[in-house]
This record gives sequence, C-alpha cells and structure tokens, in this order.
Amino acid sequence: MAGSRWRRWNAAIHRDLGYVCAGLTIVYAVSGVAVNHTADWNPNYRTTERTVALDGDLPAGEPGSAAFAASVLDRLGVAGPTRGTFRPNPATLQIFLEGGATVTVDLAARTAALEVVRDRPGLRQVNFLHLNHPKKLWTWMADLYAVALALLAVTGLFVLRGRNGITGRGAWLTAAGIAVPALFLLVYF
Repeated sequence: MAGSRWRRWNAAIHRDLGYVCAGLTIVYAVSGVAVNHTADWNPNYRTTERTVALDGDLPAGEPGSAAFAASVLDRLGVAGPTRGTFRPNPATLQIFLEGGATVTVDLAARTAALEVVRDRPGLRQVNFLHLNHPKKLWTWMADLYAVALALLAVTGLFVLRGRNGITGRGAWLTAAGIAVPALFLLVYF
C-alpha cells in the first residue's frame, strides 16, 4: 500500500513538473542550439551587406563632412539621419546611420559598403535569458529550473516498473545517458 502511494506521488510530481518545465525547456533548447553555433552564424543579429562603386568623381566636400556623407548615402539610395562619421585611417570613412546601419567608404578603391544589422526577433531575447545576461532575479529562476529538471529526471527513473523500468531497460538507457558526457570528458578534458 505504501509503495503504490509513493508511486502515485512520484508519477504526479513527474507529470506536473513536466508540464511546468515544458515551456522553459523548449526556450532553452532552441536557444541552446542557436548559441552552440556562434562560429557559424550570429544567433542574435542578422547582417546584410551591399557594396557599390562610387562611379566618376568622389562626392564633393571633405571626406567626413556632412555634404560628403549625404552624397555617398544618396548614391547608395539610403535615406535617413546619420549619427556621425569616423575616419579610422586616411583611406576609410565610416558613416553611422540611425537604426544600426553603417556605411564604410573605401576612398582609394572608390567603393561604399552598406552594412545593416537587425535583431533576430524572439531569438535574441531568449538567448539573452539563456546566457543569463540579466543576472539578479533571473539567476534564481534559472537555478530553480535546473533543480526542477534534476527532480524531473529522478522522478522519471521510477515512473515505469518491470523490464522497461529502472531495473531493466531503463538501467541500460540511464547508464548510456551518463556514459555520453563521461566519454566526451575523456576525449576533450
């Protein structure tokens, strides 16, 4: 009788905790895949680039002047206010636009490259949480979620009985789950 009561409580905890953790698990899973591949792409921002030749003479005015910048932007077909210009070296001019776009003018090659950076909506925000950038209260929330996942794993071990449970097939699968990170630790550590 006590064993069946314990099993009912275990199953109820596992079920209800699973429902509570489902949303967070999906968010962490999507974000985890995204941030694991930062060498291949930027999971927070999408960048587009377009380069055009500045045919003929360079625009009028001293590079870095408002008139010069306006002429370059006109040739690119870009409208909007600028946040200023910068000359990192004598052959380069950067024009910073409102909204995060940058135009880099190569004065020697007579080209202008427009780079536009935009958020990846939703993904940037979940990555922000996944990587614990907010700190403070979110740290406690993430810790609570980690404890809930551990409890979910432990209660899951005892949901099934018999040959599919922890004393049968489940033992082998649990051992495999422990062996995978152990193997990678042996290889990489």
